[in-house]
Amino acid sequence: MSFVLPNLDYAYNALEPLIDARTMEIHHTKHHAAYTNNLNNLIAGTELENLSIEAIMAKADTVPAGVRNNGGGFYNHNLYWKVLTPGGSKEPKGALKDAIVRDFGSVEEFKAKFAAAAATRFGSGWAWLVKVNDSLVVGSTPNQDNPMMPVSEVKGTPILGIDVWEHAYYLNYQNRRPDYVEAFWQLINWDVVADYFHG
Repeated sequence: MSFVLPNLDYAYNALEPLIDARTMEIHHTKHHAAYTNNLNNLIAGTELENLSIEAIMAKADTVPAGVRNNGGGFYNHNLYWKVLTPGGSKEPKGALKDAIVRDFGSVEEFKAKFAAAAATRFGSGWAWLVKVNDSLVVGSTPNQDNPMMPVSEVKGTPILGIDVWEHAYYLNYQNRRPDYVEAFWQLINWDVVADYFHG
């Protein structure tokens, strides 16, 4: 089986002015497409070829570095596109909001912790909201690693992720990563995050 670059649920310009159309197009058709193609080429003819992306992530500590990096890039971007939406769904609600308040004190405290994880991730990587058993935690990973990998400091199921590689924001924000993170809050599809939370 081979992995397929997913279509986006919205146009490349749908997130403007917060994320510009050119960034979206390059990010999807060049970066995400390259991770997808590289992953398929690397696993062709191996025992990994018949595994789900989640199963590959779960053994990222034993697969070749190229599979780990490109598999992570494929999985991480699939989640990233899904949690973004034009206009956003504003705020978490229901059981997800209750869990955020329980584990972080308030939605505002969660946002501050998540933004700090995104802003302080050195170099390239991701910040995550992660479901660990019945709790929620914030963490970050380098490069294309994610919390499903045994190598991650925070291990669990990612339900929200922000790409803080420069290719995700540099055309619009240059070195102002915190401004990009601030814009991200206006684009989150909290209904999708809730779906990931309920699993």
